[in-house]
Amino acid sequence: MSTGPGADSAPAPTTPDTTRQPSHRPSGSSRSSRSSMFSSLRVRNYRLFFAGQVVSNIGTWMQRIAQDWLVLSLTGSATAVGVTTALQFLPMLLFGLYGGVLVDRLPKRRTLLVTQSAMAVTGVALAALTLSGHVQVWHVYLAAFAVGLATVVDNPARQSFVSEMVGPEQLQNAVSLNSANFQSARLVGPAVAGLMITGVGTGWAFLFNGLSFVAPIAGLLLMRARELYAVERAPRAKGQLREGLHYVAGRPDLIWTITLVGFVGTFGFNFPVYLSAFADDVFHAGAGSYSLFNTLMAVGSLAGALLAARRGTARMRVMIGAAVLFGAMEILAATAPSLWLFALFMAPIGMFGMTINVTANTSIQMGTDPAMRGRVMALYMMVFLGGSPVGAPIAGWITDAYGVRAGLAVGGAIATAAAVVIGLVLARVGNLRLSVGWHHGHPRVRFVPREKGELATVG
Repeated sequence: MSTGPGADSAPAPTTPDTTRQPSHRPSGSSRSSRSSMFSSLRVRNYRLFFAGQVVSNIGTWMQRIAQDWLVLSLTGSATAVGVTTALQFLPMLLFGLYGGVLVDRLPKRRTLLVTQSAMAVTGVALAALTLSGHVQVWHVYLAAFAVGLATVVDNPARQSFVSEMVGPEQLQNAVSLNSANFQSARLVGPAVAGLMITGVGTGWAFLFNGLSFVAPIAGLLLMRARELYAVERAPRAKGQLREGLHYVAGRPDLIWTITLVGFVGTFGFNFPVYLSAFADDVFHAGAGSYSLFNTLMAVGSLAGALLAARRGTARMRVMIGAAVLFGAMEILAATAPSLWLFALFMAPIGMFGMTINVTANTSIQMGTDPAMRGRVMALYMMVFLGGSPVGAPIAGWITDAYGVRAGLAVGGAIATAAAVVIGLVLARVGNLRLSVGWHHGHPRVRFVPREKGELATVG
């Protein structure tokens, strides 16, 4: 899982990145630029992609808010809102791995043009139905499912296309900036959606989202193909899905990283359940506090993404350490006696959670053969996005039976335990051992290579 020079605390990938260099090397791709927080934006193709995503992500968050509000207005049922969300994520659970197979076969830039256009049409159609007064709840269900189907291909294509735009040296920086982009939209989009829904209605929010896809589509069309880091596409053949699963199963650095993301996502990221219950049942503070908790967490996530962009390398010890601290912060937050103390924990929880996601994403992309990257990223996204539908009912049951404090503490404990166990497994795979000592007067915990004598005793 070593992703670059200096990643001495992680097992090295067994499969090298065979990405071909572009015929015209993008400006800003030198190794020395990795110390800059925004270095990947010097690459013209990625700059176009990033700018398009700024607009599109705001539209996406606006549609999420407007969609839930419209369903609630039409039905008066919170269950109907849950059904809408489930329909949007169901295609990823059912067809996510097949989407990865398609992404490995198809040119990613052209694929993204198709998927982004499909989501634009969905947004405009829903806007037309809403503004004309003909919208019904089944229209929203159908639109949510259609967006989910497009996401099956769009998500792994966008994830793996990043490396083709910036190359291996800038990959973590670009992945981190993508996360910062999304978290920034998470702060802006819901606020704009709230004003628009109150002022002119939900239909205009849907229309903004549909039209927002013009920006990423234009960015894709304006890219210079000769500056992309081209990769060999997988030929059409039988058994490619099974081949992808066997590839991951034979790579401990990949399978255990995905497993950690699965545990953390399933049991630690059930914030819609936890935060609403803390705001309403524990602190009796209402919707304003729920909004405050989410805002502070988004701020922490944005900080975590920017710090990851600054680091420039993805190290196993960073991912494992962030997962341990993420779980520990959740356990401490579960015991917070006051609203303001609980709120203070939201920023570090968001920061460590984002660090896990960015580091895992980068490690997996850097350690994967480009011909397999679509399938591996599809599996990663399926585990990451699919954890919530599984974990949310479990979190809800624990919360109902034992209280929300117990639910949050259990989620944090599982995340921490998974991080410790998987960290030890990865260390063993990489012939590393845990070293605890002092450095410049401060305690330091890290993984270091085993001595030759120690390797002989490992059984």
